[in-house]
Parts: sequence; C-alpha cells; structure tokens
Amino acid sequence: MTTDGSGTGAVESGPAEHIDISAERVADGVTVVRVTGEVDMLTAPRLRSEVIERITTGGTLVLDLGGVGFLGSAGLAVLVEAAQRSTREQAAFRVVAVERAVLRPLAATGLGEVFSVHPSVAEALGGDRG
Repeated sequence: MTTDGSGTGAVESGPAEHIDISAERVADGVTVVRVTGEVDMLTAPRLRSEVIERITTGGTLVLDLGGVGFLGSAGLAVLVEAAQRSTREQAAFRVVAVERAVLRPLAATGLGEVFSVHPSVAEALGGDRG
C-alpha cells in the first residue's frame, strides 16, 4: 500500500483510480491478495506490482477478485504474467472469482481453464491453511 507521506496511511488515488488492494499472510508461505474495484489499464500496473512481488519460490498466492466489478484486458494480462511467474518459481497461483464481471472475461478468453479458479478463498486455500 502506498501512502501520501503525511503519516496518516492515506492511499494515493487519482480521480480515475478505482481499486483497493490488500494483502494478508495467512500461513507460512501463503498470501492472500484481495482486490476491490476495477482492474483496467489504469489500475493494472498497481495490481501487477502488488501481485508479482508476492509470488515466492514454493509459496502459494491466492488472488481474491471477489470484489472486482470490472476486469479488462490489462487485468487479464496481469493474471497471465502471475501464472507464468508462479510456474517459474514453482509456486501455486490461485484465483478466487465469483462475480460475472470476472468470470465472463476468464471464460471468454479460455483463461478460466488455465488458472486454478475457486469460488472462495477457503476453497482456494484447501489444505494449505494452517
């Protein structure tokens, strides 16, 4: 999370930026990144930096898109890059998707068959949560 430098913890946000990203380490080597808002060409770079840096060798990253109301092609590209990086790092990359705004682009592009897509964080974690 980026702050405005005032010490208040306020998130920098331009008028066109409609995304909130939070991360939680739920177990050793297991991180859940929750996204709320719109993932488009303006917000995808921030999502990319938040996700890519959290993919660790042998770890598990769950990307919870449950609060996403729009997933554009730039967001899909971030998911593809994250999946490729997780393969290189021998890490698990799982996506949580429940909203039509996310499920439809995944299905339309065939990426729903490429990623490990789950209806909830609990199901995505399966036996990984300790």
